[in-house]
Amino acid sequence: MRKVECGMRNGGQGAGRAVVARWTLGAGLLIWLLVAAQVRAQEALCFQVELSDKVAEGPVTGRLYVFAARESRGEPRFGPNWFRPEPFFGLDVREMKPGSVQKVDDSADGFPDKLSKLPAGKYRVQALVDHDFYAQNHARGVGNFYSKVQEVEIDPGKPAAIALVLDQVVEARPFQETKNYKEVVFKSELLSTFHRREVLDRCAVILPKSYYDEPEKRYPVIYSIPGFSGSHRDGSSTPAPAEVEVEFIRVMLSGQCKWGHHVYADSATNGPRGQSLVEELIPLIDKQFRTVAAPTARFVTGHSSGGWSSLWLQVSYPDTFGGVWSLSPDPVDFRDWQQVDLYHNSPLSVYRDESGNRRPLARRGTAPVIWYDTFCQMDDVIGRGGQMRSFEAVFSPLGDDGLPRKMWDRQTGRVDPEVVKEWEKYDIRLKLERNWKELGPKLSGKLTIITGGIDTFYLEGAVAKLKESLKKLDSDAVIEIHEGKDHRSVLTPELRGRVRREMSAAYLRHHH
Repeated sequence: MRKVECGMRNGGQGAGRAVVARWTLGAGLLIWLLVAAQVRAQEALCFQVELSDKVAEGPVTGRLYVFAARESRGEPRFGPNWFRPEPFFGLDVREMKPGSVQKVDDSADGFPDKLSKLPAGKYRVQALVDHDFYAQNHARGVGNFYSKVQEVEIDPGKPAAIALVLDQVVEARPFQETKNYKEVVFKSELLSTFHRREVLDRCAVILPKSYYDEPEKRYPVIYSIPGFSGSHRDGSSTPAPAEVEVEFIRVMLSGQCKWGHHVYADSATNGPRGQSLVEELIPLIDKQFRTVAAPTARFVTGHSSGGWSSLWLQVSYPDTFGGVWSLSPDPVDFRDWQQVDLYHNSPLSVYRDESGNRRPLARRGTAPVIWYDTFCQMDDVIGRGGQMRSFEAVFSPLGDDGLPRKMWDRQTGRVDPEVVKEWEKYDIRLKLERNWKELGPKLSGKLTIITGGIDTFYLEGAVAKLKESLKKLDSDAVIEIHEGKDHRSVLTPELRGRVRREMSAAYLRHHH
């Protein structure tokens, strides 16, 4: 023991110097590592996106994207493709000044992962900043700025700063009017008051062939609503079915809004969209064109999100429309919200089913091709304008941040029952059941819903449940599920012709 103590005493001074030396070396190494890490962070792969002062007159607030494509053709900014998405990255920018540079790196949202996880290879990259108010699709937003496509070799393991310049502008596409094809643009006072800015709404009017030949004749009207990403311009590419007994004025509406598709439902985010249609646009159409301005001469139809919209309008404004033909509608019963029973009592995840398996969101035939978890991630990187966020913008109340409350947790997929409770007012099945005493007589002979038996987005389940509910209510609604047909293949020429004939018959029951 004494030898040990002696040894310690005799070596104490040297040992102390050794400890100090080790501490100094360790501290120096730590500082070196921190500096090296900072240098690596500064030199890591990133995009340096400049807003050119040649196109921007002032600061821009919106969402900045960088798209990276390896397989798709055309300009990457038109992505992501739902079924074949390629990597892209997004972040919100505020007051981005002309001439300034914004770094896009791992701090940005990324799909399918962060920028540093991007597989090495050759990419075609393109940047875009979205600040448009009207368009669902960032690539179509008039006035949005974007860069030219640039081919680059990317290796996330090697530091690189890829420069992209926002020096191009999305221009407005001219509406190609003809004698019988007109665009109607009007300022909505209701929407302008809600959004505290001027809001213009648009529709296309397709006049029948005899409109100018018979100047005293008046015509019934069909209001058509396109699906998600569609617009009023779709009427120009959709030939009118051959007239059977009745000629109609057709009005092609547009559900487009910044958050996606407003589905003509009044909401905390999108404003009084249904009210604006009924109280502003329809009276305007009746004033400007020779319509038969009566509910019995006014019909509504649509497909997909337009199918939901048309059914919602007929149910919400039963005295305004004389019949609905709703085709492949978005979920009309939230007990089957694309395979999710939102009212399920136990903890529920949209990402996983009760057995813990990944939940599919879309299929080709019977084979799943899109899954909830990855699609929702992609939707959130888009930010505004994606399909899932579009649902929340319609159905959800606003949160403390002024944005639509999220119905499910983005990490776990866990459904928030408090938000679902707020969604109930937009559940068409519940709306009908709770108000059937008043609605039943007004909707007699007015409801037709048709969908495919293997709908691409699993929408037939909700239609089946609504059919059961309406049967119990003793409704005369016509609800059909066509076996073997998917989301689009159900729209056969025969079905379109049938819808036109049924509209003609509905009109002739009241007008001769």
